[in-house]
Amino acid sequence: MKLYHGTNCDFVGVQLDKCRPNKDFGRGFYLTNIRSQAQEMAIRQTEFTGSGTPVVQEYQFDEELLKSSGLKVKIFEGVSKEWAEFILMNRKARGKKMHDYDIVVGPVADDGVVYQLNLYIQHLITLDDLVRELTYRRLNNQYFFGTEKAILTLKRI
Repeated sequence: MKLYHGTNCDFVGVQLDKCRPNKDFGRGFYLTNIRSQAQEMAIRQTEFTGSGTPVVQEYQFDEELLKSSGLKVKIFEGVSKEWAEFILMNRKARGKKMHDYDIVVGPVADDGVVYQLNLYIQHLITLDDLVRELTYRRLNNQYFFGTEKAILTLKRI
C-alpha cells in the first residue's frame, strides 16, 4: 500500500527524535493512505511554521506486516472508549513514551475531536458522551510508526 507524509520540508531518512511528542499515538512518524490529507497537513505545517514549502512524501508499505508477529501492532477499527483513552494518555504524556507498539493505526483526532476531548478533560462530558459524539464523525485513519524497527518497513518512493 502507498502511505503519504505531509511536511513543510523534504528530508531523507526518518529521525524519530525530531518528531513532536504528545500527539495522538505518541512521538512517532505519522502517515496517511489519503494523499489529499497529507497535502492538507503539508500546507498546514508550512503555514504554522512560517517556513518551507508543502511537500508530500510517498512511501511503500507492505500491509501484511500489520499481521506479522515481528512487529507489535495496535489497530483501532474506529472510535471507541479504548481509542479515546489511548489518545488522551499520549496527549497528556509530557514527552514520555506511553506504550511499546511499533505501529498504531486508527482514526485521526482532528480539530473537532480535540474540541470534544477538551470537553471531556474539563469534566463537561463523560467518556460515554465523548465516544457517542465521535462515533458518527467520518474520521480518516492515520498510521503511526514509533520505532526504528517500524521505520525500516517503509520504503520511500
